[in-house]
Amino acid sequence: MLNNVFDYLIKERDTHLQELTEFLSIPSISALPDHKEDVRKAAEWTAKALEKAGAENVNIYDTSRHPVVYGDYIRDESRPTVLIYGHYDVQPADPLELWESAPFDPEIRDEKIFARGASDDKGQVFMHIKAFEALLKVTGNAPVNFKFCIEGEEEIGSPNLPKFAEEHRELLSADAAVISDTSMMEKGRPSICYGLRGLCGLQIDLKGANADLHSGLYGGAVQNPIHALAKIVSSFHDFDGKILVDGFYDQVETLTEQEKEAYDALGLEDDSFKSQAGVKELFGESGYSTVERLWVRPTLEVNGIGGGFQGEGIKTVIPSRASAKITCRLVPNQDPDEIARLLEEHIKKHTPPGVELSVSLFDKGAPYVTPFDHPAIQTAGKAYEKVYGVPAVFTRGGGSIPIVSVFDQLLGLPVVLMGFGLPEENFHAPNEHFHLENFDKGMQTLCHYWADLAEERF
Repeated sequence: MLNNVFDYLIKERDTHLQELTEFLSIPSISALPDHKEDVRKAAEWTAKALEKAGAENVNIYDTSRHPVVYGDYIRDESRPTVLIYGHYDVQPADPLELWESAPFDPEIRDEKIFARGASDDKGQVFMHIKAFEALLKVTGNAPVNFKFCIEGEEEIGSPNLPKFAEEHRELLSADAAVISDTSMMEKGRPSICYGLRGLCGLQIDLKGANADLHSGLYGGAVQNPIHALAKIVSSFHDFDGKILVDGFYDQVETLTEQEKEAYDALGLEDDSFKSQAGVKELFGESGYSTVERLWVRPTLEVNGIGGGFQGEGIKTVIPSRASAKITCRLVPNQDPDEIARLLEEHIKKHTPPGVELSVSLFDKGAPYVTPFDHPAIQTAGKAYEKVYGVPAVFTRGGGSIPIVSVFDQLLGLPVVLMGFGLPEENFHAPNEHFHLENFDKGMQTLCHYWADLAEERF
């Protein structure tokens, strides 16, 4: 039966890529107010794609910002029901000058499709819709029950989805949630992520004088907000990368020897990470391997910093304002609200005199870990192996998907993170792309997964 489905996918490949190109052409940047209508357009496109695929009860649910798209296909209550989650919003495309082709004018080169959202997450969402469509077109039915929840705010921390899930618990009830918004270990080596770091984000704003001051007239007599900000930023870490915020590590679990051995057995080399990042040396908290730093240790990063004159040449001023954007990646037992409180206390303690401080909280999400011996996860691993010809490995991820902890804590769902991207695909960066080999093999893997999952009871 599945061979016929795969033949259909091969036959329709060009059509599917044309449709994906159309989807990727929509600049659905959720963070920028100027693109609100584009985000709405992407939601409508997603809803139409679900209807075309055969989903029922398709609806666009408005929130206070960007909508949630829902659809389902329920035929046999005795079979597992799977909730497919993804997002149709994308990151901003800046800096535009570093793109080799326009970010919203998709282009296929070297069997890769280049566009913002190609890998994160429109390409992977599209695969789910088309695998579902292929099963219905060829077999007239689906082996499991499906529910789709595709949102438009993941790239801004999913601020409205927890409330939506709380208000629509029954609508989203399922036996497992499946998300394709992560990466495989490397090309040809599939992996299933069983844990994600959480997230806590904030912005520091410092104000000095009411306006920029002449540095000759006032230099040495007033506080420079950029100098003050530099002191705050430098207070976050010691020379070896350890975070110096009091209490930051208090709830961090010690990695078990079994996990250490499992990570060592993956054979991941530092040279590979250097190559992917394009750096000559790695840096991080001393006493831990690169994999441990990426997966099971928390971080504090300065994501952006600004203030003063940025034009060509020199303007001799003492700027009136300076700001920095900060995010922390959190590990199990770290509470985003508690970390935000500790950060704010630290920032206030290390703010020099002569400036006014304002701290604004942004994205937050709890960390997540699930037992990787759950039938839904183990069956996913077997599906990968059928297509890729090698066993899937089980990893944790350094990134964050805010809604994962909500599905776990609110809906009580095991979450299967079946990613088909690759680490080098530049998601969140210029020249984002998606390998079409994984586009093809990914849909086959999903079809195997649904067929095999139909036999499981959990």
